Amino acid sequence: MRTAFFAMITAILSAPTWADSQGDSRGAQPVLVELFTSQGCSSCPPADAFMHELAARDDVIALALHVDYWDYIFKDVFGKPAYTKRQYGYADAAGRRMVYTPQMIINGSDDVVGNRPQDVNALIARHRAAPQTVALDVRREKGQINITARALAVGGQPLVVQMARFIPRQDVAINSGENAGHVYAYANIVTDLQELGRWDPAQPLSLRVQADGDAPVVIILQRPGFGAVEAAALLR
Repeated sequence: MRTAFFAMITAILSAPTWADSQGDSRGAQPVLVELFTSQGCSSCPPADAFMHELAARDDVIALALHVDYWDYIFKDVFGKPAYTKRQYGYADAAGRRMVYTPQMIINGSDDVVGNRPQDVNALIARHRAAPQTVALDVRREKGQINITARALAVGGQPLVVQMARFIPRQDVAINSGENAGHVYAYANIVTDLQELGRWDPAQPLSLRVQADGDAPVVIILQRPGFGAVEAAALLR
């Protein structure tokens, strides 16, 4: 999942300076919603359409991860084995024996059928009401992405620091399978997801990631083993 886009990562443990910005500790942070979907899945188009609504919300970070196990019906142009592996990782962590599409994982800890907006919104509201455990701030400065964080109420093992890049929208014509003959608009399609390192919340975090371009980026701080997402921030 690593690409040449991420040319250098430097990590410095130091006390960050906190100021107003997206993901600052002064307001509740957004809820991460991961949709596992596929262009070969006949039940997925309503969930894919719902993603546009979620992507427009300020209180949600919506990411679509296209899996590859429906490729025998129609080869998903965005599908990657790594996203299938991530979905199975969530299933194993929760003790589930199977995966399905469309499935949404809310903040790494709750799963819900992705084409049931009422259930999804209820889970989002529940996570929004939970106490904030990490203050996360992400900025773009002079060709670098600067990531700072400090623990508010989280302890124990280090958190996994991840970076996702995505395409905000792309239309795709489906020419085979049960969705054949349709053109669907997909939102927030993840193109790369990589681990930047582990962070011990006992110390403030400062990471500087050198990267080219200004495509949107999501930073995720998550408990190991596909555990709960403690914080996420979107940098457009």
